[in-house]
Amino acid sequence: MAIVAIFELPDFSQDQYAQTLSGLDSAGLGSPEGRISHLAASMEKGLLIVDIWESEALLGAFSETLVPLMAGTGATPAEPRILPLHNTL
Repeated sequence: MAIVAIFELPDFSQDQYAQTLSGLDSAGLGSPEGRISHLAASMEKGLLIVDIWESEALLGAFSETLVPLMAGTGATPAEPRILPLHNTL
């Protein structure tokens, strides 16, 4: 079942986000298996990231690389809110 993963990251800067994306690209995970959609939006503090994944298991596998990369930038990774996807247009 497809899921929506919502990450609220108040201490995650745009620079840290760019560093994390670069690390994912270097690891061959710039377009990971199972990710359908990704968006990042600026909040007053930090970033809001919303992903759509084919399954929670595929997000979990991706997170094994993502979390250490985020931590390496000095960011504090957060657990996402996971919701079942109802529809997307």
